[in-house]
Amino acid sequence: MDLLEVFKLRTIAVVGASRDPSKWAHVVPLYLKRAGYRIIPINPSAGEILGEKAYPTLHEVPDEVDVVQVFRPSEEVPRIAQDVIRRRRERGDVKVVWLQLGIRAPPGVREALEAEGIALFEDMCMMETHARLFGLRPLAPGEV
Repeated sequence: MDLLEVFKLRTIAVVGASRDPSKWAHVVPLYLKRAGYRIIPINPSAGEILGEKAYPTLHEVPDEVDVVQVFRPSEEVPRIAQDVIRRRRERGDVKVVWLQLGIRAPPGVREALEAEGIALFEDMCMMETHARLFGLRPLAPGEV
């Protein structure tokens, strides 16, 4: 799957979404929401983020998910990948895992995801990539 195909997908579950407008885990999903994507926050300590119901885990999201965007440390990626694989096997919906800038998958994770038909993009900012591809201006932390 190439980048343009990723941005044709419309529903993004954001693992590690933040309520804090000074954090990238808030700014990037806000940008994507404003760009027309449906954002589903995944955060066990929040009830709502960006005006959307937040879920404690990916598995608890009742709606279809196209992309899982990750704002958690690289050490958590194997567990998140297993959650994604489980969801894909049970519901058949996740097509992409996107690891934000600075987050990388350890050895074996890409192969495990790709074996399930899930594309992996790592160490890339989804907002900056979208803005570059579509000629838009990215947001800055704290910008509303």
